[in-house]
Amino acid sequence: MDIISGSVSEMSIVAKRCGVTFIPPSIVLIYHEHTNSSKMRKRVIPVRSFSQYSDCSRAAERLKHHARHSMYLETVSLAQLERLHLILRDHLKGLSLEESLAARRVSHPSDEDLNKLSDDELNRRKAQMDQLFERNRKHKEDADFVYDLEVAFPENSVPETCSWDEGQSDEEL
Repeated sequence: MDIISGSVSEMSIVAKRCGVTFIPPSIVLIYHEHTNSSKMRKRVIPVRSFSQYSDCSRAAERLKHHARHSMYLETVSLAQLERLHLILRDHLKGLSLEESLAARRVSHPSDEDLNKLSDDELNRRKAQMDQLFERNRKHKEDADFVYDLEVAFPENSVPETCSWDEGQSDEEL
């Protein structure tokens, strides 16, 4: 901290890397402080009152807005903090780091069976889908907004058939 100015708010901090330590459960932040000296610094933020049953999104939000740590975590996204808390929670449940990371890694969203997820994980995936939807959504105020969009599909595509259709003719429908 710049002692001459005495103001913490004048300090510009840019997070470079984030990680976790398991013993004691902590978030590790490597950051760059833009003051008179441009040194890389390390801050270990203990994660207190956290168990294998804790809500990771709430814990991440609480940490991001904590009075002592908020200025260091300004450039760290809430999603990143939530992922770090998920890794800590998985460790408390007895999973290894590799197992925890593999559980977070999804090759393609359509390849996954969402029926097999826990309620917490399902809600997290739904929130991610909502964020993606809002990012891609067109509003009336957008320059490229089209009210009545018509799309012509190729005529040479083969319609899907279903085994239910085999026993019925068009007259029976």
